[in-house]
Amino acid sequence: MKSVGDKNSDASCVMRIANLLCAVGDTYRQARNTRYAIRNAKEKAFGASRVRLGFSLAEVITALTIGAMVLVAVLVIYGRAERSAAAVTRKLDSSRLPSEVLQRIAEDLDGIISTGSDTKITIENKFKSGLPTARLTITSTFHDSKNKEQTFEKIVWQSNFDFESGIDGLVLYRSHSGIALEDKLLDKNKDDWERELFVPICTGITFFRIRVPRGETPLDRWTASSLPPGIEVAISAAEPFKKANGTLDVPDEEKITRTIAIDRTRKIKFSIEKRDFGQVEDKEQESVPLPDGKPSPSGKTSLPKDPKKTKEIKR
Repeated sequence: MKSVGDKNSDASCVMRIANLLCAVGDTYRQARNTRYAIRNAKEKAFGASRVRLGFSLAEVITALTIGAMVLVAVLVIYGRAERSAAAVTRKLDSSRLPSEVLQRIAEDLDGIISTGSDTKITIENKFKSGLPTARLTITSTFHDSKNKEQTFEKIVWQSNFDFESGIDGLVLYRSHSGIALEDKLLDKNKDDWERELFVPICTGITFFRIRVPRGETPLDRWTASSLPPGIEVAISAAEPFKKANGTLDVPDEEKITRTIAIDRTRKIKFSIEKRDFGQVEDKEQESVPLPDGKPSPSGKTSLPKDPKKTKEIKR
C-alpha cells in the first residue's frame, strides 16, 4: 500500500499536468484570437473580401486574342501609311534632286566662264554596265610671270556604276581642284590630292547624259579648244528598260533635261525673214472658188458683181 507521502506526490503531478494543459489551451486561444484580429484589421484597411479574386484560363486566352488582333490591325495601318509617305517623298525627291544637280552644274559653268580666263570644256559619253554615263570637265587656266600655264580652277562632273549598293544604278560625283579655293575655311589646310577627291553627290541615278546642241544631231563628244554654244544635260532616276542593242534607257517623259548656255553675254544674230504681205493675200484669195466657175482676167478670183438673191420663205 502507498503511504500518505506517495499519494500527495501523485496528486501534485496531476495538478501540474492539468495546469500545463490549461496554459497550452490559453496560449492557443490567444494566438487564434490574435490571428483573427490581424485578418479583420487587414480586411477593414484594404477593403478585401474573404473571397479570392482572379481570371480563368478562358478569359486570359480571349483577352490575349483580342489584343493580338488589335495590334495586327494597328501595324497594318501603320505600314500602309508609311509606304504612302515614302512614295510621296520619293516622288518629290525624284524631281527635286535632279533639278538641284542641274542648277549646280549651271552655277559651275557660269562661275568659271565669267572669270574671263582661258576656259576649256570637255564632254565625253559612254556606257557603264549598259547604263549611259557622262563626264564633264571644266578647266580654267592662266599664265604666270614665267609664261607657264597654270590651272586656276578645275571642276569635273562624272557618273559611274554603283558597285557598293548592289543595285543597278549610277553614282554622280563632283571634283574641284586648282589654285582657287572653293571653301577658303575648309580647303586652306588641305593638300592638293585631298582637294582633288571625288565627292558623291547623289545615288540611284539610271540615266546621265551631256551633249552639245548642234543642229538636228547633238554631239556626244566635245574636245575642241573653243567653247561650245551650250550644253544639254539630261538626268533621270526612273526604272530603265533594255533596248534592242543591249543598252539601257529610260522613257523620254521621265528624263529631266536642261539646256545651259555657255556664254550668256554673247551677241546673238537674229535673222528676220522678209515676206510680201500682198502676195499672201492674193494666195488666200486664189484659194476661194468662184461662184460661176469663171476666172477673172488677171488670174485672180473676184466676187460676183450681181449675186443672185434667194427667195424669202414665209413661215
